[in-house]
Amino acid sequence: MLSELRQSLPAQLPSFLVGRRWFGGKARQILGVDILDAIPIGSDEKRAIVLVIRVKYLEGAEETYSVPLITGQSKDGADSRRTLEMGNGSGFGFRDAFSSQDFLAELLDIIERQNEWSGGKGWLRGFRARSFSELLGSSGARQPKLLTGEQTNSSIIYGERLILKFFRRIEEGENPDLEIGRFLTERAGFRQVPRIAGFVEYQPQEGKSATQAILQEFVPNQGDAWRYAVKTLTAFYERVENAGEREIVAPEKLSEFGGEPVARLLEGIGLLGKRTADLHLALFSEHDDPAFAPQPFTVGFQNNLEASFADLTNRTLRLLRARIPNVPAEYKQKSFEIAAREEDIILRFRTSLSAPIEAMRTRIHGDYHLGQVLYTGSDFVIIDFEGEPARPLAERRVKQSPLQDVAGMLRSFHYAAFAPLLAPPAGTSISPTRVFNVSPWAEAWSRCAANRFLSQYYENSGAANYLPAHSQARAKLLEMYLLAKAIYELGYELNNRPTWVGIPLEGISALLSS
Repeated sequence: MLSELRQSLPAQLPSFLVGRRWFGGKARQILGVDILDAIPIGSDEKRAIVLVIRVKYLEGAEETYSVPLITGQSKDGADSRRTLEMGNGSGFGFRDAFSSQDFLAELLDIIERQNEWSGGKGWLRGFRARSFSELLGSSGARQPKLLTGEQTNSSIIYGERLILKFFRRIEEGENPDLEIGRFLTERAGFRQVPRIAGFVEYQPQEGKSATQAILQEFVPNQGDAWRYAVKTLTAFYERVENAGEREIVAPEKLSEFGGEPVARLLEGIGLLGKRTADLHLALFSEHDDPAFAPQPFTVGFQNNLEASFADLTNRTLRLLRARIPNVPAEYKQKSFEIAAREEDIILRFRTSLSAPIEAMRTRIHGDYHLGQVLYTGSDFVIIDFEGEPARPLAERRVKQSPLQDVAGMLRSFHYAAFAPLLAPPAGTSISPTRVFNVSPWAEAWSRCAANRFLSQYYENSGAANYLPAHSQARAKLLEMYLLAKAIYELGYELNNRPTWVGIPLEGISALLSS
């Protein structure tokens, strides 16, 4: 089977991949696709094939993807982005296996039965965790429902009790989402994350295994914290606009002025600060396991971090200079100002990292923002510990300052504050021509949210030495991570949403002025 697939499918795979939401190489030119393995799963009548493919690009590193397909007769006029022809004139081909309920059910069965399915060059194997039976429940409810809207992964809910995340891009080694999830729930006893019920790994005949899927507890929720914040702020801004309010209240009085919904949101953000400290304390609690034991900042680590930030700054500001013609008119002047301050920014990083940092590095979330937190209505549950998917897995496992997570969340507050103005939800009535009048309120809310979050975070962290002991050193380190995050965001917006560049530009400008 493997040799036949290698002959018939590789030429069609590039066009198939670019039509998939989870494919991360859309912006890169594909040179070719190799099929590394093909693993049949299920009975002969309902068989799926999991392809392990390697994508080669004109520039940059190759990537490995997992592409489950099911066989079937192709229909005339079928969308070529959704089907793959065998190429032998038979009209026989493949489509995405996630459209098949049988395949979705088989993924849970692989874990429950700890099955092993062999391919030409490796095999897929399922593993149950200790909590599998408890999480599945006595009713055994397992009706699968595919979630829509994913980007880098595909997710299935089983009977409102379990959720499986199927990684599309795979790498050698244990995915941090599985590694950290098991540590937090099985060893550290941290309750604000979903428990691990099992996982699937791909083991090639040569080389290390890779995490293919994770099965976790499904946590009933009201959506993520991003949606909660944006919904509340949208209603608040409409009220401000309709009332014609112009005088901005002090951040500490925003809760009182905004009414009960804004007060409740800010109270929740204080709780999120506490939960974030709880998370970092749990990740700081292990001192024997080398994968989790805290480590000090060293001269070598700080030098590498400085070089990384300098490279990020150089690449992003070079891109900014090239893309200024595409920047909204109201942000062109600020774009020129930021683009001219490359040396100042690099000097900021050098100054922050030249003196010894008296704090410990630990494992962290690595991609922490409001979208990575579920809101239950009374509390928060933290999800998705895989880190930034675009970074190599080895980099995502490197211990960092927990303040990197804190900076990510503070920047997320800034984004949430302006999201209702830049992309108003359907059915809302904030006038784009009057955004200027509401923007100061957005800045005030962002500052107030940051203060609430930091107050509870620092109070709950106590004297934990993953933070510098002195407040001035702590603020200096946090500002460094905030600046790096804002520069990263600027590059992202220039490439993906030029109309949003004002958010990171304002963030960078404010930090350089501080």
